[in-house]
Amino acid sequence: MLVFVGIAAGILSSVVGMASLISYPFLLAIGLPPLYANVTNTAGLIFTGVGVGLGSRKELHGHGRDLLKILVLTITGSVFGSFLLLIAPASTFEHVVPFFIATAGVLLLMPSRRDRDEQIAKVGFGTKRQILPSWLRLILYGLSIFLVGAYTGYFGAAGGVIMLAIFSITSDEHFPVYNAIKNITLCASNMVGTVIYSFESHIYWHIAIPLGIGLAIGGYIGPAIVRRVPARPLKIVISLCAFGLAVDLFIKAFF
Repeated sequence: MLVFVGIAAGILSSVVGMASLISYPFLLAIGLPPLYANVTNTAGLIFTGVGVGLGSRKELHGHGRDLLKILVLTITGSVFGSFLLLIAPASTFEHVVPFFIATAGVLLLMPSRRDRDEQIAKVGFGTKRQILPSWLRLILYGLSIFLVGAYTGYFGAAGGVIMLAIFSITSDEHFPVYNAIKNITLCASNMVGTVIYSFESHIYWHIAIPLGIGLAIGGYIGPAIVRRVPARPLKIVISLCAFGLAVDLFIKAFF
């Protein structure tokens, strides 16, 4: 059962970025306490990166340097966020998270940077005007990736959706490319969390490993789906999932 749940969660993770919508509730259902279910789920999600890495070789080809820069920022942020979690419980942040996730859902519904550039070229307006200088845009981009890494290490809910939203409004690449980059960076964040949790908590490896096998299989299948389905419908589905999660977290935080 863990393998099959992992396959479904792996597909959801690599396509939508919300594997925990399936895997975490299942771990609770089989009797794991919430804290141990969370850390065990995080350990299992590492395997998703293995499947995604193999399944996204086409999308990742030629993007090694960009991916390395993003990984450095994400991992650094994740370490910061994970240690912050040890100082200040995530419950202190739960009232703000629904608004972050809802904002990410709205950004995903907006035209991507690539779509805007193509539209400008199509209507013949010439070169688009940059509002901010290039050095400031670079700093803001790096800071946003670092903060998403910190958020993922600290709280984690829908971190993939938030990162997708950032890539959508900043990247010149097609959706399958920056979706693949998002999946690899989330795997790195989960690795950081797993290392820290190994010392600070208890991971049920006899559960994490079969779950991880399924996650690896699902992670391999997901990129093939993203490659064949138009980006716009996928973004709408991801946004709807984000809105649903935001509403659920809002109700839990305020009522």
